[in-house]
Amino acid sequence: MADKKNVEVDKGELMIAQAKDFWGKYQKPIMIVCGAIILLGGGWLGYKNFIKAPKEKKAFNAMFKAEEYFRLDSFRRALNGDGANPGFLKIISQHSGTKAANLAHYYAGICYQKMDDDANAIKQLKQFSTDSKPGMQNTSMYLADSYGATGKFQDAFDNYKKAGYAFEQDEAISAYCLYYAAYTAAKKLNKSKEAIELLKDLKTKYPRSTEVGQADQLLAELGVYSSEN
Repeated sequence: MADKKNVEVDKGELMIAQAKDFWGKYQKPIMIVCGAIILLGGGWLGYKNFIKAPKEKKAFNAMFKAEEYFRLDSFRRALNGDGANPGFLKIISQHSGTKAANLAHYYAGICYQKMDDDANAIKQLKQFSTDSKPGMQNTSMYLADSYGATGKFQDAFDNYKKAGYAFEQDEAISAYCLYYAAYTAAKKLNKSKEAIELLKDLKTKYPRSTEVGQADQLLAELGVYSSEN
């Protein structure tokens, strides 16, 4: 019994000795790795709290006046500023990488569209990114309008269709986009079959929308009458 106990003690001492030996050999690299992890974690928190957050706040504060001009339909001032306050273009250049600059691309795109500069509207809207379904829907709709105005009808169709299904809870925009996707398909791309499918979908999903009358008219032009749809 005593021998067994001594063996167990020897094993325990051996394990302790091996652990000490391992720690002695690898103490320095382990401490370096742990220190690096702590520094990286602390560095990220420091960057987030003391650099990124103030940078974002500064950018959004700078954009306040441009948003006000936008709400007042003063699109040129919203875009270019008023001399004392920056417009969306300067927000984009001076605060690149911030959420404010990303949003400024969206605003700038709409400003250009309202000023009948659809080429620049497309350029700005394509640089805006969002995970919001309503945001995606609106961006695709504005892109479609500008693509249509510049004669890029396939791009217009693709974006109208995308917007029509992006956020179906917004019935007004969804119905509008489905109709114009169908209109573009029928009138500009000679894709009657796709147009008919979209129009029928519009009527099924949004029977009370203002586009239903236009949908019936376009269906009739395509040889599909009310009793058939």
